[in-house]
Amino acid sequence: MHDLTGFQRDLLYTIAGQEEPHGLAIKDELEKYYEKEIHHGRLYPNLDEVVDKGLVEKGEVDRRTNYYTITARGRRELEARREWEDQYVDELLSESA
Repeated sequence: MHDLTGFQRDLLYTIAGQEEPHGLAIKDELEKYYEKEIHHGRLYPNLDEVVDKGLVEKGEVDRRTNYYTITARGRRELEARREWEDQYVDELLSESA
């Protein structure tokens, strides 16, 4: 996970939080979060990168539409990232609750 960009990590979280989202569904979720347009030239090369790294699996809905699912490795990487984050912010966040 250490070699991913923040955008690629956000892709993983977005894919993990949906059931087999297609590219445009992922794009829509990221645009809500970033509050700006995500261009195809940014989205799809980064999706290909996380697929190539074995963190996401790409399947085909039809000739024009692919879906994406998180792999077991991707899930482990997300869990490790959350544990790493928690060691720094868990106490801080529990104080504000």
